[in-house]
Amino acid sequence: MTKILLTTTSFQDTPGEHHKLLADTGWEIIRARGPLNEADTLALVGDIDGYICGDDMITKAVLEKALPKLKVISKYGIGVDKIDVKSCTAFGIPLLFTPGVNHTTVAEHCFLLLLSLEKNLLFHTDSTRANTWKRKTGHELLEKTIGIIGLGRIGKEVAIRARAFGMNVIAHDIYWDEKFATANNVKRAANLDEIYAASDYISLHTNLTPETRDMISAKSFPKMKKGVLIINCARGEVVHTADMVEALKSGQVGGYGTDVLDEEPPSPNHPLLKLPNVVCTPHVASRTYESVVRQATAAVKNLILAMHGEKPLAQINPEVPVKKVV
Repeated sequence: MTKILLTTTSFQDTPGEHHKLLADTGWEIIRARGPLNEADTLALVGDIDGYICGDDMITKAVLEKALPKLKVISKYGIGVDKIDVKSCTAFGIPLLFTPGVNHTTVAEHCFLLLLSLEKNLLFHTDSTRANTWKRKTGHELLEKTIGIIGLGRIGKEVAIRARAFGMNVIAHDIYWDEKFATANNVKRAANLDEIYAASDYISLHTNLTPETRDMISAKSFPKMKKGVLIINCARGEVVHTADMVEALKSGQVGGYGTDVLDEEPPSPNHPLLKLPNVVCTPHVASRTYESVVRQATAAVKNLILAMHGEKPLAQINPEVPVKKVV
């Protein structure tokens, strides 16, 4: 029987049509609770034909053990920085993904983090629950400038919502959509330094690449406004953790709202979790019922199409042909 490894927890924990779609294939589903490290992933591959993965570590060693049986990897989501894409391509394994399914949800989460910082939400809920009734004065978003690094699908949704709050929007992206920018009054920054200098808030929406790793660091903080708030719903490794901790302690960075960390799940002594000007959520920006169903359905449809030798909805390495397996 065809065997499929499924590791994404939000897929498994959220009701919806994606469960029936997968069950109707008649394939044997092997379930695990991801995201998995390399050792755990290695232990589960070798006898699976297809793989619906989340943020599991899929290294060259994992792929070598998975072959020759593994035929297709269907990524639930869009980030593939935990997957050895080059090895997938070299080994002829189609790597599928699900763009365009979670941009609304993630953009909303960015404003959850931003408003939590500017309105001192955690301090106020804690003081109310403790019956101390302590209060801090917050700030409005109106007429503040938000700098968006990465004006893709999610960045655009952030820009739209920022304009609704009456904010000024400046953005940087290599692939610039002039039509969108004009329609939504988004100023184009010539470089990242212009974003840093102009922004009261900086929202990160870039992929994790060798160029973007540690992009936000001790080198970039002095170029920013003192007290800037930084929002990260991209990848934890885009920010250099130790440098961020020091900038938060010194007041150079006024607050950090993040849904991602360089270590997930974090160790109990992770330095960012001890600071009062940090709001951190456990990588749930895309985890709403609506978004999960969209992502999961797309991931299953991708897998089914590829396993039957048909063109999937979206493929990271389209140069690798899909071959009929079932």
